[in-house]
Amino acid sequence: MTTFPQANPIYQPAMRIISNITQANPAVVTTTQPHLYITGTIVRIDIPPFGPGNTATGMQQMNAQFGPITVLSPTTFSLPIDSTEFDAFVVGATQFPQAVPIGEVTDLLAAAVQNVTVLL
Repeated sequence: MTTFPQANPIYQPAMRIISNITQANPAVVTTTQPHLYITGTIVRIDIPPFGPGNTATGMQQMNAQFGPITVLSPTTFSLPIDSTEFDAFVVGATQFPQAVPIGEVTDLLAAAVQNVTVLL
């Protein structure tokens, strides 16, 4: 039988759904909930492709871009990407853009060992 230090833990996924990306240098990403990332986390942006059922997703140029972030607030961070010439960001109809941590710029791996739990 598995026991947990807290009863019925739910581990939040590391990816976060994106609600906005600015056309700026650097690009500023806003998430729909607190991202819990730390400065130096390397994040990849996944923008769903155009297609049936998801025809409204904009800023395709940001898809698969990645870099170390600078945390600006609990729901925003900047990426060292110049998105000033990219198409305007638009959320798709059925698939949502995501920020996905893929690494960390640090000697101590602080973000990789950070567990976030929510009690039921």
